[in-house]
Amino acid sequence: MALQNKKASPVKGTELLDYKDIDLLRRFITEQGKILPRRSTGLTSKQQKKLTKAIKQARILALLPFLNKD
Repeated sequence: MALQNKKASPVKGTELLDYKDIDLLRRFITEQGKILPRRSTGLTSKQQKKLTKAIKQARILALLPFLNKD
């Protein structure tokens, strides 16, 4: 059994996950507008929960689309 190397978190410890930081939030959304799962983002569970809340809040305020129809 090979041990998996832990990936470095894409969000720094001091960096805040805020609904106003649209460029950061877009990195965690697919082309269809879905939120990427934790296993592919490399975030901790606490960071993933904050990310999800920030994305949903940005969607409600119309900063991010709910879905991309292209």
